[in-house]
Amino acid sequence: MKYAIVFPGQGSQSFGMLSDLSSNFSIVKDIFSEASDALDLDLWKLVQEDEDALNQTKNTQPAMLAAGYATYKVLANEVDLSPICMAGHSLGEYTALVAAKSLNYFEAVKLVRKRAELMQSAVPSGTGAMAAILGLNDEKVIEICNQTSSKGVVEAVNFNSPGQVVIAGESEAVNIACDVMKEAGAKRALLLPVSVPSHCSLMNNTAQEFSYSVDVVNFKMGETSVLHNVDASYANDANEIKLKLVEQLCKPVLWTSSVQKMQQLGVEKLIELGPGKVLAGLTKRIDKSLSSIAVIDTATIQSTIEEIS
Repeated sequence: MKYAIVFPGQGSQSFGMLSDLSSNFSIVKDIFSEASDALDLDLWKLVQEDEDALNQTKNTQPAMLAAGYATYKVLANEVDLSPICMAGHSLGEYTALVAAKSLNYFEAVKLVRKRAELMQSAVPSGTGAMAAILGLNDEKVIEICNQTSSKGVVEAVNFNSPGQVVIAGESEAVNIACDVMKEAGAKRALLLPVSVPSHCSLMNNTAQEFSYSVDVVNFKMGETSVLHNVDASYANDANEIKLKLVEQLCKPVLWTSSVQKMQQLGVEKLIELGPGKVLAGLTKRIDKSLSSIAVIDTATIQSTIEEIS
């Protein structure tokens, strides 16, 4: 079976995540321990005992990186993996690069913490917003964002699946856009519980600042090709990887296009590694010819091994 490995991003975290896997595979806590050393913070304890702290962006991003990579290492230790490609949604792209051995894990943990801190400080609290728009096509969502941009920044930023687009920008403009979306026939226009308007032009200055942190980290071409969010294609060299990661902060996540690209590459199944089932759910809506599985515990590890070995 030809398969791709994908990693979820911020929003898929859950209090107590990976507790089942850690009970059966010691490498989970080893991976979290290395992240804890990088952050000078007990990340495993935070994930298991402090839900409020887990949901702070500066902690969520390294925690999701650790969770995705730990799940990958559990599976990789049990079966010889040979994916066609890898990808990750937003933050998950970093997990994919670590799993592909393009980016050192210890360095990645520090880098995503920096990314999170910069994102959190990019706009004053309460002034930015994101909303999920369900039931309109991409073109209509973009058109309405353009129409309402006189009220402030509002842009389509996550093309997650046909009929599911996330918009982001300044709170007033996002709220007005949501009303117009509903009038245009959207089934739902739902404000998301986030404080950072990710992947829009409000992050342009943040992306510039983040580039300095990215520049000093050593990247290399990985053992497995990684599809990037900004263009649903591979990088040609290490410098291009860096450019795509910086652009990702202020440019849309082209997830629908990424999954369609996987299908064109011959992928038959997507294996989502990390907490939650968001990407597995999106896969069905993007291309019904693709199957998917979310690996979240010991049972799903075993069923995945049986399928791909």
